[in-house]
Amino acid sequence: MSPHGLAQALESAELIHDRTIIEAAVARMGAQITRVLDGERALFLTVMQGGLIFAGQLALSIGSDLQFDYVHATRYRGGTRGRELEWRRRPEAAMHDRSVILADDILDEGNTLAALRDACLAQGARRVLIAVLCEKRHDRRVPGLAADFVGVQVPDRYVFGYGMDYHEQGRNLPGIYALDEAALGATE
Repeated sequence: MSPHGLAQALESAELIHDRTIIEAAVARMGAQITRVLDGERALFLTVMQGGLIFAGQLALSIGSDLQFDYVHATRYRGGTRGRELEWRRRPEAAMHDRSVILADDILDEGNTLAALRDACLAQGARRVLIAVLCEKRHDRRVPGLAADFVGVQVPDRYVFGYGMDYHEQGRNLPGIYALDEAALGATE
């Protein structure tokens, strides 16, 4: 087994939110976004790769027509600690005078989402609405950054599943797990 084995991580991980809780949260968020858009056709940007599973479900919950594109920027590159932002793909859709929804897996410190929001605004977006599946509970957030729509809260621990990875594994787990801190230290 690799030093970053998913099976080993799951042995000591805690299930934080199961699929039922997550799906209810996503449906609630979709209804909220529908009200905010009030019939407007927004640009829906999935933040790859972590946001893929969540974004697909969220888009189906929104009652307004959407234009789709995606962005791929990462700080983790398969690891458990963030580094400098690496742009892998920028959106191609026009943003001038439009509402843009950024759909991502998690709001942790917010460095990636802040950079993505600022890039959308620089391309002329009228407003950028941030929708995240998870918001991590701590006080290390980028000043002035907040999600407009949050599915669930997670503890200040490394979380994976439902789009989020553990060393590029476990994205398709049907729940959100928090890694045991001792296990995290052993894998770095």
